[in-house]
Amino acid sequence: MEDNYIIKSERLGFRNWRPSDIDEMFAINSDKDVMEFFPAFPTKEQTAEFIERMNNQFLDSKFCYFAVDKLENQEFIGFIGLSKQTYDAKFTPCIDIGWRIKSSEWNKGFATEGAKRCLDYAFNDLEIGKVYSVAPKINIKSEHIMTKIGMKKLYEFNHPLLLNEERLKCCVLYMAEK
Repeated sequence: MEDNYIIKSERLGFRNWRPSDIDEMFAINSDKDVMEFFPAFPTKEQTAEFIERMNNQFLDSKFCYFAVDKLENQEFIGFIGLSKQTYDAKFTPCIDIGWRIKSSEWNKGFATEGAKRCLDYAFNDLEIGKVYSVAPKINIKSEHIMTKIGMKKLYEFNHPLLLNEERLKCCVLYMAEK
């Protein structure tokens, strides 16, 4: 039984990453449905670098895009959490909330449940005042989750890292405040 979760929700455990997560996260990153609103599929090396970056960010800040397990069976299903964003935009640097869950676990409420728990962690445990979320405008599934967890839409903008991606560059910006 897993006992080292940083936080838990009703059905999910949020933990730091392990080397054994690389293959499973790479499989999620290789799913065309999961990555529909991203410009490219991360390589296995990029996935490993992401995991190392998240572990380092957690050590530094006590938050990251956490590895997420279903509590009922400790099955790894992806990530949900908080991360620092520093690309060039009016609202950065900032803390954002994001999620990426294997497609077989979609439509079960995990992203919403997990994101709500991470907002609670940000506001009540970490004393973070504002949390943002960004998604391409065409990603209505993520925008729906942002609304369901109580975030408010601020505006649309052209994402500086997606300017060469005509279908993805127009993004929505949401924010929640403590």
